[in-house]
Order: sequence, then C-alpha cells, then structure tokens
Amino acid sequence: MAFCSGSSSPVRGRRRSRVCVILAPAACCCLLLALAAPCSAAAGAARHDYGDALAKSILFFEGQRSGRLPAGQRATWRGDSAVSDGAAAGVDLEGGYYDAGDNVKFGFPMAFTATMLAWSVVEFGDSMAPAERSHAADAVRWATDYLLKTIAHPGVGDPWKDHGCWERPEDMDTERTVYNISAARPGSEVAGETAAALAAASMVFRDADPDYAERLLAGARRAFEFADTYKGAYSDDPQLRAGGCPFYCDFDGYQDELLWGAAWLRRASKDDAYLDYIQNNGKTLGAEDSTNEFGWDNKHAGLNVLVSKEFIEGEVLSLQSYKEFADGFICTLIPESSSPHIKYTPGGMIYKPGGSNMQHVTSISFLLLTYAKYLAKSSHTVNCGNVSVGPATLQLQARKQVDYLLGDNPMKMSYMIGYGDRYPQRIHHRGSSLPSIKSHPQRIACNEGTPYYSSSSSNPNPLIGAVVGGPGEDDAYEDDRADFRKSEPTTYINAPLVGVLAYLVGNPDPGHVRH
Repeated sequence: MAFCSGSSSPVRGRRRSRVCVILAPAACCCLLLALAAPCSAAAGAARHDYGDALAKSILFFEGQRSGRLPAGQRATWRGDSAVSDGAAAGVDLEGGYYDAGDNVKFGFPMAFTATMLAWSVVEFGDSMAPAERSHAADAVRWATDYLLKTIAHPGVGDPWKDHGCWERPEDMDTERTVYNISAARPGSEVAGETAAALAAASMVFRDADPDYAERLLAGARRAFEFADTYKGAYSDDPQLRAGGCPFYCDFDGYQDELLWGAAWLRRASKDDAYLDYIQNNGKTLGAEDSTNEFGWDNKHAGLNVLVSKEFIEGEVLSLQSYKEFADGFICTLIPESSSPHIKYTPGGMIYKPGGSNMQHVTSISFLLLTYAKYLAKSSHTVNCGNVSVGPATLQLQARKQVDYLLGDNPMKMSYMIGYGDRYPQRIHHRGSSLPSIKSHPQRIACNEGTPYYSSSSSNPNPLIGAVVGGPGEDDAYEDDRADFRKSEPTTYINAPLVGVLAYLVGNPDPGHVRH
C-alpha cells in the first residue's frame, strides 16, 4: 500500500518559503499484504438525494482534521492529534487536514483542497442550505487557519519514517523532521497554490467575517509575491525532493500555479495588477498549453474556466483566448464532438490512468458545471467543430458522472461512504480501519496496526462522506483495503464534489440550468 495517495501521478507536497509542508505519519507502502472481501455496494437510484450526499461530502472533512478538535466536532470517533506539530522547530504548525488515508499533512494538495472548497462555496454556496453552507465555510477555515501559519513557518515531518506505520493519528509518535522552502530553495507551485487558496477563501468570509477575509487576502498577496519573486520547483532541490517525492512530486511545473494564484487574486481583489500579470505572462507561463486535466498538479483547465468568466460576461474582452482554451477542454469531454476525447469506461465514467480516478471525475465535473453557469448568464456556447454545445449539455454530462459515483454504475454501488445502502466497507484509511481511541483508549503502536490493515473485516469507524479512488477502466471495484489506488479517499476528491453537489441541489431538474 503505498501512500501515493489517489493522484493521477505519484504525489507531491512541498511548501514554500514560508509555506510549510507538514508531513505527518503513517502511510503504508511497506505492508505487503492484500486481501479483502468483495465489496458491498449501493444500488443506484433513478434520482439521487443530492442534498444528503452534499451534507456527507462536507462531513468527511471533519474525519480528516488534525490538531485539537472543536467542541462541535461531529465525527466523534476522532480525537485530538498532532497537537505539537512544528514544536521541534519552535513554531506552531498544529491544524490542517490529513490529505488521505494516512496521517500526512502535505501543503500542496491541502492548498488545492482549500482552493476547491472555497470555489465550491463562492460559486454554488447559494444553493446550500444555511447549515451546510456554514459547515462548508468551517471546512474552508480549518484549512486556511493552517495555511496562514505556513506562510511564515517551515514544514515538518519525515514521510519515509512516517509511512512505515499503520496507526491512528491520535497515536502518532514518529519523528517530525523540519523542511523549509526559502528564497534559496523555492517552491513556486506550493506558494502559488497557497495564494490561490487564501484569495478564494477571502471571498467566502467577506460578508460574515471581513477582518478574517482581509487577513486571508493579505496572506494571499504575500504568498504570490514569494512565488513570483523566487521562481522554482521544490522537487528540483535534493533535500526538499527527499521530503516530498515520490509522494507529491512536481510533474507539471510551477508555471500554472503562478497564473492560477494571480487569477484568484484578480477575482478576489479586482486589482488590475493581477489582470496585467495574467495578460503579460500568460504565454510565457504556458497558458496556451493544451490539457484536459485538472487537479492538484495541473491547473490549466481550471485556470481557463476561471479566467474566461470576465470575457464571457463582457467585462474584459482581451481574455478571449482563455475562453477558447476552455472551449477546447470542454470539447474533449463531449463524445459527440469531433475533438480527441477523454477516455470513458464502458459504464460511462471519466477515466485517466494512474489511480484514484475519482479525483478526475469530481474535478472535471466541477469545471463542467461552473462553465455551464458562466455560459447560462450569456449568449455564449461552446463550438466543438461539428456540434455546438450549450450549458444544459454540460450540466447533463456532469450529472452523469455524479450519478455514476453515487450508484448508477455496473457495480451498483455508491463510492461515497454512508450514501445509499451499499458502499465500500474496507477503505484504505488508518483512522477508519483501526479501533477508535474512544472505544480503545490504549495506544496501538506502529506495527501493532498491521493485523487491522490485513483484516478482511469492515472498517469499525465509517468515514461518512469519504469518496474512494474508485473503480478501474473496466468499472470493477474489489473493496480491497490494500489496493490504495482504488480504496483510499483524499481531500482533493471531495473538495470539488462539494460544489458539484451544491449545484445539483440547486438544479434538481435535469432539463433546466439555473442562471
């Protein structure tokens, strides 16, 4: 079971000069066993309860919390953990999220998670019931409170030692080595993504907590300035590479994160300086790169959708090329178009090789629905050569993906824990698979967790709302805890799904796209 946690490519994590990467314990790779039982699954329904799925997708983040848990914690099987993170370096790095089924806190995917959670609320928060919008904002804040600390402090954790254990986060006792990104050891991708996260989050809190929103925006500006001033990828430095690779290596370069950070600062601040940055540096930083991927390591498709909003709404006509790039991405998702297409499984799921495929399903569905929203406010459509596509088509395409995830698939099972009658029982997640500290207060040491890992029994603590990596290209899912590529949940699978489900709650009629 390797940590390579649900990413289409290995996985990376490194923070910037003041963006720490906190690598915490417990992962997996070293345990060779496998086994598991056939999975239980949830039969798909003709019309899903998107409101129920939305509530659960947000609740999931409470099960991933690191640090001292708040009084209102709803995932009650969890306890306080990693409260002294950063202490060895004399800094406070408590908080944030464990990124997947281990007890690791990598800054890069956490920042992307925060960006997507915030974008979900900014774009579709009005479709959420007040209580769910409040929970979603809490989920954003849990990440941004931590990310604000990382702007001024180094990161911690030795992933290689940490990944040798199968233990609860509450029991962690592995060494917390400090890693620091600086002007001499830059990490523009982590700094740029952190800038995007803080800027997007500032919009979430603008009305309810304006002081916090201003603090977030100021932090975003500092993070972006560092990313742009000291350009470079963290994985190019041997020492930093040792702390981040192969877990979250930089496969696509840092240039997209610079544009992404600038785009979010532009949207949050309306500052023309960031618009100028995008227009003056877009070509140099690869804005014209053709890609049909969007995730923690590649922001191009999301960047094009985000930036095209101002052109679509008739505000900045000089951004037309971003609309054209976004159209090109959308056309790869439309089977009827003459463009080269993304791959779909026989059952209809978007599929990309590499494992943890649901991250592509949720992130691409989010872009489809966001673009549908932008198009619905204008007379624009997407020209895919032999076919013209409007917002209703994009909405239906995304709905099919969500319905597949929730149970309309060849396995007749939901890939969200707790949704429907049948769903995976043996997910690759330490806290979920080990007895809760509430029911078993005695410490379970590093190697003492191995029997639980190799057991064919169901996890004792259902991680409600978690979405696993999902089936392979043949639509098959074996419910095997050891098969982390399929059975491990991640925060960056769920983050865009929050917005997708909120959109569907607000647009229950498949034939109607609300403006």
